Amino acid sequence: MDPVRNPYAPGAGQRPPELAGRGEQLQAFDVVLERVAHGRPERSLVLTGLRGVGKTVLLNALRSAAVRRHWGTGKLEARPDQGLRRPLSSALHQAVRELGHPQQDSVDHVLGVIRAFAQREAGAAAKLRDQWNPGIDVAAAKGRADSGDIEIDLVELFTDVGGLAADLGKGIGIFIDEMQDLGPDDVSALCAACHEMSQSGLPVIVVGAGLPHLPAVLSASKSYSERLFRYQRIDRLARDAADLALSAPARDEDAAYDDAALDAMYAATGGYPYFIQAYGKAVWDLAPRSPITAEDVAVAAPEAEAELAVGFFGSRYDRATPGEREYLRAMADAAVALADQGTEDVDDIGSVPTSDVAAKLGKKPQSLSPARDSLLKKGLIYSGERGRIAFTVPHFGKYLRERD
Repeated sequence: MDPVRNPYAPGAGQRPPELAGRGEQLQAFDVVLERVAHGRPERSLVLTGLRGVGKTVLLNALRSAAVRRHWGTGKLEARPDQGLRRPLSSALHQAVRELGHPQQDSVDHVLGVIRAFAQREAGAAAKLRDQWNPGIDVAAAKGRADSGDIEIDLVELFTDVGGLAADLGKGIGIFIDEMQDLGPDDVSALCAACHEMSQSGLPVIVVGAGLPHLPAVLSASKSYSERLFRYQRIDRLARDAADLALSAPARDEDAAYDDAALDAMYAATGGYPYFIQAYGKAVWDLAPRSPITAEDVAVAAPEAEAELAVGFFGSRYDRATPGEREYLRAMADAAVALADQGTEDVDDIGSVPTSDVAAKLGKKPQSLSPARDSLLKKGLIYSGERGRIAFTVPHFGKYLRERD
């Protein structure tokens, strides 16, 4: 097969040629956009799921839908070592520019509030190089979003930005990737600001994406967060959607898969979108002709697995210390043991009790807390419920066992 015409795109956050299986989320978001723009009450949105299920791709697709409706949009990626003020200010600066409000005085006022919000992080006595601003050439506003209390400031900031959008009958969409990495104070402030926007009817919504424990992070910050956001779990694709993700791009390039090949591809990928793209690319490059067969999949599987071992699994494994790697391997072994026992303790996310991990390592659970907490911070594992942990990466346990 011609590698130049290979349609598959196994990149981080890169939109696949066919965004299969996400039509329901896209249609629901179109309704949200219309309702908010017309002053109807609507909740902000949170997407959760494992690595590789396409959360970032879907987040970008939702943002594109908002842009098509002439909303002002901005996107940021949360980081554990970074506060919310600076990246959010950049995102809102872009959103205000996209709105295209015709009254420059109103725009300048809001830009001044954004600048005041951003610069408050450095403090009044900060050196010039630390008085950061997101490319805004108007003076910082005084007495608005500059109190130093992130919750008060964020409510005031959203209120002013939302008012600017309401003047035009449009909305503001703030898209936050890796939302679970926001600090506790920032999460609390974001929830409070979304709550205020919902009560006031201003057209500002937040769309967040993060790991499966993100709802627990939000709930721990504000008890009302369960009613504040609409939660959507993004999972692997059903068989028909997985087949479409492979067949539609191939058809556009005058190629096809036979039924046995599609069976083999689903068995190999488990329906995870990133794996579908990785296997699709490898199979296309090695298949001699169309239609692609199960034999072609078998020949290409080692190359796809090698690519995933380096770019998807290995890059995460390398971030762990030797002690953390022992903990990860013990998790993989504990999951296999639970599956072999066939007990009711097995769930659909492959989580394991922390006590089982400790037993595999022959140590007390308390002594393993530092390794577990470090892995949680690195985003390699997560805790969906107290006393249980799971990998954030699908098939990671299998990778660890095969690695050894």
